[in-house]
Amino acid sequence: MSISKGIALITGSAQGIGRSIALRLARDGFDVALNDLPTKSPQLESVATEIESIGRQVCVVPADVTVNEQVKEMVGDAVTKLGGLDVMVANAGVVTVASLISSSVESWDHTSAVNARGPYLCYKYAAMQMIDQGRGGRIIGASSVVGKMAFPYSCSYAASKFAVRGLTQVAALELGKYGITVNAYAPGGIQTPMTKDMMDESGKADFEGLIDDPVSREWITSLLENVPIKHVGQPEDIASIVSYLASKEAHFITGQCISVDGGISMT
Repeated sequence: MSISKGIALITGSAQGIGRSIALRLARDGFDVALNDLPTKSPQLESVATEIESIGRQVCVVPADVTVNEQVKEMVGDAVTKLGGLDVMVANAGVVTVASLISSSVESWDHTSAVNARGPYLCYKYAAMQMIDQGRGGRIIGASSVVGKMAFPYSCSYAASKFAVRGLTQVAALELGKYGITVNAYAPGGIQTPMTKDMMDESGKADFEGLIDDPVSREWITSLLENVPIKHVGQPEDIASIVSYLASKEAHFITGQCISVDGGISMT
């Protein structure tokens, strides 16, 4: 086994983007702590087996990222099992499709808890551990193209992903003096289990049955079908930018939210 480049913890890593990030960082030479909900333990164990085959150390730290004590324990368990923490990827998230008028308070609260409170708690406890270690670190969060430009039927999701950008900038300002960079990634349409109800197998937008307003449905479909790069987004496309942000080469990048969306959002 080669010398480890460090220890990375990835939330929501049982499937989709999180799984791809975990495997990519393992291939990059990191030892990996895998997180998702306890109900996804079988999937986590499967990912752990793949990482072991790469030759890296791995541990499974199930937790609900919306619960303060569970996130604190998750970080502590990862540190105990692997020996520290150098990269935190707050990837866990949920998608909610509903208009402002049809949405419920319960849906708003759940989406905000997973997508905004989750990264807040991950950033907080990762930062505390990294400061204590005194060797810097990388904190990386999941925003979205919808965290840069609003889509109809995404009120709670857009609000939560815009929140990640603000959290990331504040954390970058506060943690830079400790050698900790804080950045986020903003995926566009990516083929994952979470987006299977919104994209067909060819990657074409499919909101039939999810959005009952034809004007909103046509607006989103037209936007997604006119992306400059025609490649259908894959989890590996997101893993590649996380790989770079986690590397030593990215030491002078902080407070950024990097779009990986084929050109939907240009700034």
